[in-house]
Amino acid sequence: MAGGFANIAKIPELKRRIFVTLLLLAVYRVGCFIPTPGIDADALMAFFARHQRTIFGLFDLFSGGALERLSVFALGIMPYISAAIIMELMKVVVPALERLYKEGEAGTKKIKQYTRYGTVVIAAIQGLGISIALESMGGFEGAGGPPVVLEPGWSFRLMTIITLTAGTAFIMWLGETITERGIGNGISLIIFAGIVARLPSAIINSMGLIKAGELSFLVMLLLLVMMLVVVAFIVFVERGQRRLPVQYARRVVGRRMMGGQTTHLPLKVNVAGVIPPIFASSLLMFPATIGNFTQNDYVKYVVGLLEPGQLGHEILYVILIIFFCYFYTAVTFNPVDVADNLKKWGGYLPGLRPGKPTADYIDRILTRLTLGGAIYVAAVCVLPTILIVRFNVPFYFGGTALLIVVGVAMDTMAQIESHMLTRHYEGFMKKRMSRVRR
Repeated sequence: MAGGFANIAKIPELKRRIFVTLLLLAVYRVGCFIPTPGIDADALMAFFARHQRTIFGLFDLFSGGALERLSVFALGIMPYISAAIIMELMKVVVPALERLYKEGEAGTKKIKQYTRYGTVVIAAIQGLGISIALESMGGFEGAGGPPVVLEPGWSFRLMTIITLTAGTAFIMWLGETITERGIGNGISLIIFAGIVARLPSAIINSMGLIKAGELSFLVMLLLLVMMLVVVAFIVFVERGQRRLPVQYARRVVGRRMMGGQTTHLPLKVNVAGVIPPIFASSLLMFPATIGNFTQNDYVKYVVGLLEPGQLGHEILYVILIIFFCYFYTAVTFNPVDVADNLKKWGGYLPGLRPGKPTADYIDRILTRLTLGGAIYVAAVCVLPTILIVRFNVPFYFGGTALLIVVGVAMDTMAQIESHMLTRHYEGFMKKRMSRVRR
């Protein structure tokens, strides 16, 4: 590994890409500390201290603490992700969008343009909602504390909408620039940077709990060991694939005989990635958020049943994760298109006729894999959450955060290694590469 890092300095292009990535991530982190005008920062911080386990806590985690300061980057990159997911869903029901997806690079540019427009619209709507909610915080008994907004009114709302929308648009540009000129997926790296930025405060909070006697040192040590085991398990499963053998028929192109080779079609165990737990967490945290702004006894009873650590919460969380795993996999991976492409290029799965039989077989294999992937995602997300609630561990150590951090780190390292190997340098996985050469 040390030799792999040393080889990075020998590749000017890779060194430049890494520098651009780090520089733009630093710009993002600086923006997380630039506040939106008209806010009582102390009152807002006190509010988030009392509502860490609501939807506010989840969004604040993904924004790297920008939401609890209501900085210009308070909305984070979530509006862009929401717009991208909406475009994926609309592709299924709008034939014109599906045709754009199949037009190649020109269609992809159009889709990206529509996604940017959708991001601005979603960010503006969320900015309006946040401004109204901030004005209401001091007025609800459930919110408690002094008013967060110094001078409520439409002037504050318009300022907040413009500021937060511009901040989201700038983050979107940062992410796309990192993807194009840096290393790794820019959007994922921005979320990764936001979560990792919470690590120092999480460590400080943990030390404070140990000193106060609320968390024993032995329990903390066991939790750290469990985290390492979970990380190793995530790495193992995320690398898991079901490889379907693909045979290409021989064909004559000009005066040359082409094809005849055997390759494979890789199907990941976890096709949906971290999208299912993010969606499931968002849905489950809405009742807790609503419960903080109402005094209705029935609502508070239902909210109590859905608190993290409760049996009802964990069962519903698992059900939602499994549902979103299947739903997102069905949206992003179409076995019919894969089978048609194989048939178009003269490929087939041994023992299966091209076309519908191949699509049905791929769909059957993918359904089984998705069930295993859904169970894996649910286990990684639920088991650490139970320990978090039981031992009062900081929110940072949740399974969703671990999935994002480990997944993005693996993807970025793989891209760096790919750059090195294409230029005939040793990558980070020297033993694996030496076995391949032998």
